[in-house]
Amino acid sequence: MTKNYFSSDFKLGILGGGQLGKMLLYETRKFDIYTRVMDASSEAPCRIACNEFIQGDLLDFESVYNFGKDVDLLTIEIENVNVEALEKLEEEGITVYPQPRVLRTIQNKARQKLFYVDHNLPTAPFSRFAYSSEIRESIAHGGLSFPFVWKSAQFGYDGKGVKVVRSEKDLENLPNVECIAEELIDFENELAVIVARNADGEEKAYPVVEMEFHPEANQVEYVICPARIPDAVARKAQDVALKVSRELHHVGLLAVEMFQTRDNEILINEMAPRPHNSGHYSIEASYTNQFEQHIRAILNLPLGNTESKVAGIMVNLVGAEGYTGNVVYENIDEILQLDGVVPHIYGKKETRPFRKMGHVTIVNQDVDKAREIAETVKKKIRVISN
Repeated sequence: MTKNYFSSDFKLGILGGGQLGKMLLYETRKFDIYTRVMDASSEAPCRIACNEFIQGDLLDFESVYNFGKDVDLLTIEIENVNVEALEKLEEEGITVYPQPRVLRTIQNKARQKLFYVDHNLPTAPFSRFAYSSEIRESIAHGGLSFPFVWKSAQFGYDGKGVKVVRSEKDLENLPNVECIAEELIDFENELAVIVARNADGEEKAYPVVEMEFHPEANQVEYVICPARIPDAVARKAQDVALKVSRELHHVGLLAVEMFQTRDNEILINEMAPRPHNSGHYSIEASYTNQFEQHIRAILNLPLGNTESKVAGIMVNLVGAEGYTGNVVYENIDEILQLDGVVPHIYGKKETRPFRKMGHVTIVNQDVDKAREIAETVKKKIRVISN
């Protein structure tokens, strides 16, 4: 019999109070599930939508441990959290999803890459280094050659901690940290697949999405669902994502980002064990959006239908260059005149260049038409400061 999570004394804890947490709370409120959220910022987007908000450092052992003792089940909306505290909570009988061992693997990009190799999962060739300073020696001895992608092993996200290295000059000013150097892949497309898995082992994959990136910020500009790729490539991408999920034995959502090579091979880039930017389109376009699916998975409820009702395109709203301060969204009234356009504003009061401030979803029966409207939205809307 299903435990009564709804309108009951069951408490769900969420570590992280950003936009992903805020969108997760749309679903907990829909189901009337009691939520407790912790975030370092008193201005976190989640603070107004949860039942209890606690301000605390997600990387501090005591803060995470004390927060987790007062909930029945603990989940995350960001993976940079104190895993030692989660392991202790798990030992003491608190259910933690995704499991701490999953977070330990994913938090470190070198461990993540070794996981792919150990489980025969396709990924770009790489070298790992205890410090970035060791890279010059490797190049000098022929162990590594230009170009390659440098990635910080820890705390990299949204294009931070990642740099394409084409010459010696590009090695200057790299932080001297544990890192990997990955072969630069000449890819056709960047793709992503979100997989949901509950504790009973039921699993479902969402359709493959295609990601278009901003060339300078290295952030996703458009997420396109369905991806405009051959069916055979889409099936291969879903199969790879499902295999990652099975090998990881995680509970919750897993977003697997991949490269489609010129000869239609699939290589895993990286993964995230939570709702993900590449799944935001699902709020308007899918039968079951990714946030509801995450809740279903961690509560071991039956998983929902992952199919799309319509084509969906997501446009990220990021702070315009040259603007820092109180945020102003320019021309929202103009984009609201367009068919199938839905803005999501995250609730961050202060903008800065390339900060994620919101997103806009465009839905249409025709993916090409949706992409056209998305282009118009991108040109019209600006995130500036007053």
